[in-house]
Amino acid sequence: MKRFDTPTPEQTAAVDAAIKTRHSLRAFLPTPVPRATVEQILEVASWAPSGTNTQPWQVHVLTGAALERVAGRIQAAYLDAEQNAAHKEEYAYYPNEWRSPYIDRRRKVGWDLYGLLGIAKTDKARMQHQHGRNFIFFDAPVGLFFTIDRVMQQGSWLDYGMFLQNVMVAARARGLHTCPQAAFTQFHRLIAEELQLNEEQMLVCGMSLGFADPAAVENSLVTERAPVAEFARFLEE
Repeated sequence: MKRFDTPTPEQTAAVDAAIKTRHSLRAFLPTPVPRATVEQILEVASWAPSGTNTQPWQVHVLTGAALERVAGRIQAAYLDAEQNAAHKEEYAYYPNEWRSPYIDRRRKVGWDLYGLLGIAKTDKARMQHQHGRNFIFFDAPVGLFFTIDRVMQQGSWLDYGMFLQNVMVAARARGLHTCPQAAFTQFHRLIAEELQLNEEQMLVCGMSLGFADPAAVENSLVTERAPVAEFARFLEE
């Protein structure tokens, strides 16, 4: 399709399907993803809009031994109470004060996931284990870390969100799934050391990329979306 072409109904349906079938999956198959495919996804994603074409994204792709080494070190730090306490997020992802409907949605998705996994509200050990799976990229064969130059401001973080969405939609268009993960930000110092980042680079988030494990019960979770009438206003006069 050329730039000014009107999409066919089939093309529209394909784009809509890629967006609506994107879910944050928490179990992946070990099936390798070719490097060429990852490069294609990132090239497509790079067409995200950014203020004055600044393109603030920087991507670090981990596979094989590098992925195992970094993931293993992060998970070990997470599981060790003393190390865990020494690592703090560099920026606040969530609000300091939760309000409805946001807290209600957060609680629902959490308990829906734990319910599928048979984790009771009092089972702190299994909750910790499940959260810890973030740090091994839910067994995905590709782990991505996204960084941004510290000189960039809030507008560039908006741009970054559009880039991340492009990565996930482009992955779905190729039969792959993803899980964007802010959980990694707690261990930004450790990750910076492993990736040999300079002091000007700041960790935005991580992401798992690979083929979904269809047998994993946690992958049956589908989160709800508010209807358009609940979040949109149409002003015509």
